Amino acid sequence: MRSLNSFKSKIFHINNQNFEEHALRLFRFQYMHNTVYRTYIQNLNIVPDKVLNIFEIPFMPIQFFKKHEIKTENFKPQQIFESSGTTGARSKHCIEDLEFYNKISLAGFKLFFGEIDQTVIIGLLPSYLERNNSSLVYMVNHFIGQSNNPNSGFYLNNLSLLTDKLKALSKNQKPIYLFGVTFALLNLARNVNFDMKNLYILETGGMKGRGKEIIREELHEKLETTFNTNNVFSEYGMTELLSQAYLQKDGYFHTPPWMRVMVREIHDPFSYIENGKTGIIKVIDLANIHSCAFIETEDLGMQEGAGFKVLGRLDNSDLRGCNLLLS
Repeated sequence: MRSLNSFKSKIFHINNQNFEEHALRLFRFQYMHNTVYRTYIQNLNIVPDKVLNIFEIPFMPIQFFKKHEIKTENFKPQQIFESSGTTGARSKHCIEDLEFYNKISLAGFKLFFGEIDQTVIIGLLPSYLERNNSSLVYMVNHFIGQSNNPNSGFYLNNLSLLTDKLKALSKNQKPIYLFGVTFALLNLARNVNFDMKNLYILETGGMKGRGKEIIREELHEKLETTFNTNNVFSEYGMTELLSQAYLQKDGYFHTPPWMRVMVREIHDPFSYIENGKTGIIKVIDLANIHSCAFIETEDLGMQEGAGFKVLGRLDNSDLRGCNLLLS
């Protein structure tokens, strides 16, 4: 594999059997063509040719996206997504190919929720809409276009109008997917007094300083009761990644085939822990071809089989926009 395009062409053919092989090839390619990542690896005195499995791959700290321009090969970005951090510098993710991002995000959604055509997609993301360059807003906007439904769209602060729209839509059987930030969903819930069995809620986390943080189980229970629906899910995504994981009914987040989460021991970056124990979440996102596919987050979590839970944040970490809810 000699170019970004060769990695792109194989992304949807990745599975459990060939994941590690693909990851190792991309690791070596990014070592050669990503200046920041290569410098980081060299400072660790790691020889790429001696890295023989994914557990030996160095994961770049997510903070690097705040301090450096993370690029694999040289390109002019079609878009630069920015994080919603409330303090200090914001992460910036240079997107080489927006169409590729569209395909990746849509394929991940379809994997967990099915076809999007003729569904209703609603974005209740006021804190994100109020700023530019949000990857979440861009993704939901793409989904709105793909839904081919005139009832799809964004809502900012007019919850009464959204309530009326949902009430009208509750009378048909078309699936409604509502992407919402936590505080806005709780505000919406105060206005609702009707059943929404065809509603799928995808909360993206975050009170944004609009109230006390609430644990995920409590939020989901409240939303399920208010809307009389069993379809409350979560999205785990971030500015620094092209792919998303989704919380399923087993209580764990699951990833698409080209994405994998690993959990390492808190005090040892190369020591991975067994299922059910808490550590630091590392993400391999093989869609991050143009930036860095191997990211160490500042999220605490635990793994259970193919799924994982998000348990909070490391102390002294800046709050990040997506999924700050405790699990």
